[in-house]
Formats: sequence, structure tokens, C-alpha cells
Amino acid sequence: MRVAVINFSGNVGKSTLARHLLAPRLNTELITVETINADEGGESIKASQYDELQSHLLTNDVAVIDIGASNIEAFIHAMTQYRRSHEDFDCFVVPVVKESKQQKDTIATIDALSALGVPAKKIRVVFNKLAIDDDVHSEFGAIFGYATEEKKCVVRPEAAVFENDVFERSKALSKTISEILADTTDFRAKLKEAKDDHEKEHCVQMILAKRLADSANENLDAVYKVLFK
Repeated sequence: MRVAVINFSGNVGKSTLARHLLAPRLNTELITVETINADEGGESIKASQYDELQSHLLTNDVAVIDIGASNIEAFIHAMTQYRRSHEDFDCFVVPVVKESKQQKDTIATIDALSALGVPAKKIRVVFNKLAIDDDVHSEFGAIFGYATEEKKCVVRPEAAVFENDVFERSKALSKTISEILADTTDFRAKLKEAKDDHEKEHCVQMILAKRLADSANENLDAVYKVLFK
């Protein structure tokens, strides 16, 4: 499975979903196409190196490519020049958040992919950063209406990622959610034995992060299954 995470808009959680939802479940390294704000780790390449990216995709069966908002126009242009290169991707994941501008940009992104010849079944929308009591259909009426009318993408209300503090905590800890959960250290026992405030604070933060990671991971597992069923 070779997946691109893409949206003309910034601040929709592309890097977060690539890092925490897709890369761990596909068991692969994350590759970022970005020249600005490349702060999520992974291997960074410029959009001008699209031929190198194609080589990677043609020789690897599994890949997650995070395309930064500052490079998406160059990326789309490159796909236009390299005809049918979009076929190297098995899926385009398009995250969207509630704000109206981001929803408009999401529709523009789907239109651009469709114009390249990407079939609707390969374009999957993920509803991101929802509050637990949000109604997906109500918050994203524009997206559902567009999908029903244009039939250019796959939208499923169950593909909804809820807000969770662990996404920010993971940055401070320099760990993915999967890495937090995989840590078998008994931080409660370690906390009791801690000698200084710094060690105590680290233990507390890991305990809290593991609790949050458990619920976030359950949500991400469900979204992944819905996304690729």
C-alpha cells in the first residue's frame, strides 16, 4: 500500500495522521515532501525531486508520503508532467477539519486529483480534530454534499479522528503513539524511586501519555479499518 497524505490547506493534520495513523500500521518510514515547517521527522525531499520519489514508489510496495501544503502545487504540477504517475499511489488520504476554508480547500484538492485522472475509490477523506460530541454530518455538510453530487471521492462518517492531547504530548516526548504504547517501563514504580524532580516529571508525563495513547490508538485503529475496507 502506497499512500499520499495531501491537502491544499495547512493545519488539517496531514503530518499527524501520516505519522500516527498510517506509518505505524503500514510498518514503514514516513517520507515528507516539504520545504517549510518540516518538523515532524522523517526523510524530507523537495517537490523538485519528484523523479526520485517515483523511483522510490516504483521499487517499494509500501510507502507513506506526507505532502506539505507549501509544496502541493508543485507536486500536482509534477504529476501533470509525469503522466499517469498518480498510478504509483494506491490511495490519496485527504484530511479535513471543521473550518469552512479548510473544507473549501479540501474540495479543491479532490477536484485537482480527479482532474489528473485519480479514480474516486482512491481518494479517501478523513475527518480530523473532532470533539467527541460533534456530529460528523453536521460539521462537514459541505464535504458530504460535494461527495454525493460529484462522486469524486470516498467519504465515510466513521473515518473520524477525535481530538486527543496525546498528539501534542507525543511531540514533547519525541515519540509516536505506537512507541508510547510499546514502552513497557513501569513508570508508576519508577516514579516512586525517582530521585529528582526532572525524573519524576518525566514519569508523570509518560503515565499520562500512555493513558491518552490507549484511547487515541483505539480511535486510529477504527479509522484505519474504515479507511481501507
